[in-house]
Amino acid sequence: MIRILLAEDDTVMREYLSRALERSGYAVSAVDRGTAAIPLLESEHFDLLLTDIVMPEMDGIELAQRAGEMVPDLRVMFITGFAAVTLKAGKSMPQARVLSKPFHLRDLVLEVDRMFEMEHASGNI
Repeated sequence: MIRILLAEDDTVMREYLSRALERSGYAVSAVDRGTAAIPLLESEHFDLLLTDIVMPEMDGIELAQRAGEMVPDLRVMFITGFAAVTLKAGKSMPQARVLSKPFHLRDLVLEVDRMFEMEHASGNI
């Protein structure tokens, strides 16, 4: 099963995203800030970091960069409601996907599915 680490400081959004991904067959661990994600990355295996960009303490870009150092093959998807931040994310982590708010939960699940299509098709996961 594909494991997703979700970092989102908005409680309602975090619960919404977690439920939608779990209903689609993903295992989700959710935290409310980037600094809370680091210990999980050290102790557990994740296939995808799904992170909001604008969060207190540590923003999603810094979290993704730290996570990339810790887990080189970790995939990253940013979610944000700020266009300027989207550009910054693209420059900082060009291999990451960026999903702009507002988005439909179905679109999020489709994007995550696309990220893992090749593994599903080849049976690597």
